Amino acid sequence: MKRYLFLTAAMMGVMLLLFGLVEALGVPLLTDPRASLRGLGALAAPLGVGLLVADVVLPVPSSLVMIAHGALFGIGLGAALSFVGTLGAALLGFALGRRGGPWLERLVPPEERARADALLDRWGAMAVVVTRPVPILAETVAILAGASSMSWRRLTLATAAGALPGSLIYAIAGATAATLDSTAAVFGLVLAISGVFWLAGRRLRRDGDF
Repeated sequence: MKRYLFLTAAMMGVMLLLFGLVEALGVPLLTDPRASLRGLGALAAPLGVGLLVADVVLPVPSSLVMIAHGALFGIGLGAALSFVGTLGAALLGFALGRRGGPWLERLVPPEERARADALLDRWGAMAVVVTRPVPILAETVAILAGASSMSWRRLTLATAAGALPGSLIYAIAGATAATLDSTAAVFGLVLAISGVFWLAGRRLRRDGDF
C-alpha cells in the first residue's frame, strides 16, 4: 500500500503547510477567531459553523471556534452549532473523497486500493469516530472514507458519534470562560474520550457485535 500511504501523507503534509503559512501570516480569523466572532453578534453563529465546515480545506482552529460558540451562545446552542459544523466538515471531506475516487483509481494499483477498502470497511467507521477531534487527521480520514466504498449513512452516524462529546465539552468550556490552560486540558479530555471509543469499538469487533 505504498502509493496509498504516500498520498495520505501528502494530503496531511499539505494541510500542515497551510497551518504553518497561516501562523506565519498571522491571519486573525484563522489563528484565534474568538475575538472576531465576539464582535459579530448573531452573525457569529453562521460564521462559526462555516469556519468549522471549511476546516476541511482551510487551517481553522476548530477547538477555539467551538469554545467561542459556548461563550457566545451558551452550552445547548453552542454545542448544537459546533455539532452541525463538525458534521458538515466530515460530509464535505467525504464528498471531496467521492469526487476524487476516479483520480485515485488512476494513481493507486487495484490491489492496493482493494486492501485499503478492506481496512476501511472493517475499521473505517471507528476511525472516523476516534479521529474526529484530531486536527488534520480527521479531515484526512473523511476524505479517504469518501474515496472508499463506505456509505454516506455510515459516515454520518460515525461522525455524529465522534462529534457529539467534543461539541458538548468545548461548549461547556466556553460557557464557563475557560483559560488557555484549561482549553488544553479540555482537548486532552476529548482525546481521552476518543480513546475510550476506540477500545469499546475493538471490544465490540472482537465480540462480533459491531
